[in-house]
Amino acid sequence: MTTKYRVEYALKSHRRDAFIEWIKGLLAVPFVLHSEPAAYIREVGSWEDAATTARKQYAAIMADLEAMIENQIMNDRLGTPDLAKIRHLVPSVGTFFTPLPLREAFYVQDAKRAISARRLVSPSFNDVRLILNTAQLISIASNEEPLRLVTLDGDVTLYEDGKSLTADSKVVPVLVELLKRDIAIGIVTAAGYSDPSGLKYKERLDGIILAVRDSTTLTDEQKRRLLVMGGESNFLFRYSVTDQTLAFVDQEEWILPEMKEWKEEDIQLLLDLAEEVITSCQRVMKLNGQVLRKDRAVGIIPLPEKGMIREDLEEVVLGAQRRLESSPIGRKIHFCAFNGGSDVWVDIGDKRLGVVALQRYLGGISGKQTLHVGDQFASIGANDYKARLAACTAWVADPSETVDALQELCGYIDKAAAKSGH
Repeated sequence: MTTKYRVEYALKSHRRDAFIEWIKGLLAVPFVLHSEPAAYIREVGSWEDAATTARKQYAAIMADLEAMIENQIMNDRLGTPDLAKIRHLVPSVGTFFTPLPLREAFYVQDAKRAISARRLVSPSFNDVRLILNTAQLISIASNEEPLRLVTLDGDVTLYEDGKSLTADSKVVPVLVELLKRDIAIGIVTAAGYSDPSGLKYKERLDGIILAVRDSTTLTDEQKRRLLVMGGESNFLFRYSVTDQTLAFVDQEEWILPEMKEWKEEDIQLLLDLAEEVITSCQRVMKLNGQVLRKDRAVGIIPLPEKGMIREDLEEVVLGAQRRLESSPIGRKIHFCAFNGGSDVWVDIGDKRLGVVALQRYLGGISGKQTLHVGDQFASIGANDYKARLAACTAWVADPSETVDALQELCGYIDKAAAKSGH
């Protein structure tokens, strides 16, 4: 059943992805031309011919998009980004680190989702999102510069919202499989726990920590490629073979030069301003929430046995975002304001910084050698969004899609290796 929330919320501009919406519009043309309003009334024998024609036209559009993306990559490389055609058509489009074989990816998803066979339901947001994911996975698996780092969000990506990564999770064996392939795993989570013991992170990520500890096939070096970046970009932990668990990494070993310039008083000033906005919202809107201040974040969490509706959470996010962006301190210190589903947080730093810090800490990994998997890529109020500036990305809807995407990735890596003879 379609809820009122889903109908109205989908229309909000800050929750729409312009690039995906644009592609949907392109695909709507062949859909309308080959739709069958009377398809379920008369005999369906003609569907196969219509599906074949629609499939060819959808694939042709995807091929044209491939060329546009390659054109943008070329212009970015030449230092003439304004000449890229796609930037004129979709001004908010981000960076493409690799070409995207969208035509091939369309055929893969069409076989799974029967996109071209549908006569009454047009290509959807999720259809396009998954086509883009598959195209990115194919490309990054066959890239001349091999994939070296996969970063992942926590809540709703690795585990259900507010839960933990347990030993029986289906994603754990896939993460271990990536480590076996000498691909580093970086869990970049908004959860910010400043305790150097890392106890909270150990509790929430117990499943993968135990799997790495008990593995007889992973080398010590591969085990050390499990990292956790907490609070977006504030606290780094790395698996220690000696301690057989996560160990705290001193900030001086990984902090980015731009972050070193942030003064502690400015950080606290930004959090003061964010807390003022959140507290005002809590009071005026009478929210069933409690304002909570941490070392590098401030937010509002639901009261016990209570909850806050999504529209109110979104109001708090947008209010904090606008207030901080209009302030001198908000233009000086990087921050991330986001809706966690049941709470709202404003964090110091963001996931672009978290991913870049991991790339640098691991010896200089490029964006085309990095894949970030997350569930929040909308333009505002989504903390995975800025990771697009640092890495290739895959947008998932839940942990089961994460498992599917990573298994798909391993399959494409194997296929690329077999093709090259390695």
